[in-house]
Amino acid sequence: MRENIVHNYDENNIPSIEISFFGNKYEPKNVEVLEEIITGFMQERPDVSLSYESLKGAAYYEALRKRAEAGKINDIYMVDHDTSLVFTREGLLADLSSLSAVNDFSDDMLSQMRDADGKIYWVPTSVSAFGLYCNIDLLEAHHQRVPRNLREFEAVCSYFVGQGITPIIANNDISIKTLVIAKGFYPLYRGGKQREAFARLNRGEEKLCAYLRPGLALACRFCERGYIDASKALKTKKTSQDLLEYAKGEAPFMLTGAWAAERFKSMEPGFSFTIVPYPVLDEGAVLVINPDTRLGVNARGKNREAAMAFVAYFLQPDNLQKFDDNQSSFCPLKKGHPSSVREIAPLVESYHTGTAVIGSDSLLDFPIWETMTEASKRLLTGDDLEQIMTWMDATVLKECAK
Repeated sequence: MRENIVHNYDENNIPSIEISFFGNKYEPKNVEVLEEIITGFMQERPDVSLSYESLKGAAYYEALRKRAEAGKINDIYMVDHDTSLVFTREGLLADLSSLSAVNDFSDDMLSQMRDADGKIYWVPTSVSAFGLYCNIDLLEAHHQRVPRNLREFEAVCSYFVGQGITPIIANNDISIKTLVIAKGFYPLYRGGKQREAFARLNRGEEKLCAYLRPGLALACRFCERGYIDASKALKTKKTSQDLLEYAKGEAPFMLTGAWAAERFKSMEPGFSFTIVPYPVLDEGAVLVINPDTRLGVNARGKNREAAMAFVAYFLQPDNLQKFDDNQSSFCPLKKGHPSSVREIAPLVESYHTGTAVIGSDSLLDFPIWETMTEASKRLLTGDDLEQIMTWMDATVLKECAK
């Protein structure tokens, strides 16, 4: 557990209100920006003392659930799609629709934030993206180029397999599921049909595999052809072990979050790289995005007013821009700008031209992110396509019945 307490008072000005903030942003650079924002807030509100503590990855959500079960949840905390579904049902998230900053969010983000009654139980502070990392130096050394569509992607992968090189570094969490979602859900987004289709899925009128079969089949093919080492990926942790492996410079591609771009650069891999949308279409590529670093306020907390005031402060454009630039992410506001990190520049066009899908769309009333993580692990373990889809559909039907 990492705890960061920012104090901004003297003995003559002791804060009368103490609030706590629990999140999964734990890396020093991320925490440094958070501390700047927290300090700025306490300068405006000297009556408030705010402490921030963090945990990494899955351990964070496990701890968050335990705190909720024990009735000891923090005043402010970060949620994802799956957690927000549960916490909203349990009445743990306060309605944030009264925040003035809500009007500054883009229409796409508002469509994710508002429920059927117009209430907002979380606000995104960033839009994360997932992309294909490309080792430019290695590609050029082999007279290959960055792939622009599925045919080119498979051709380059096939070439490297022929050279005895596994072309794609993948992890056991986000790599496979985002590839599957990109390929499977894009036709819905391209036609603007996702709302109707997801409503049918929520009602149990259609099966998830009806849409994700092409994506699962693609991921299976990549493993069968040796483009991805399934057994190795099954043991590889996201944005940590995969980065270390990719930094060796032996593979041309890596599938993971674009937010790791700055972290990867700091590892000084010794080669130039760029990050592009997933080239999984016959005619082009797809960007997978998520409303991310979602902030929620404890609906049962005794200091809700102060907690909501901090969220409102966090949502000021200057704070969001600073926070998002630090994470190589996009700003969720109408007038926000993407991160200035050069390596994610190819993702910007897809983000602004609509060739994107949302990895954990809030229109889905079941835990798509968790479900697809398990489906990915089953695929990497060697389950066949029909087994995975049967399990996946049964799981979704059970969740929708709750």
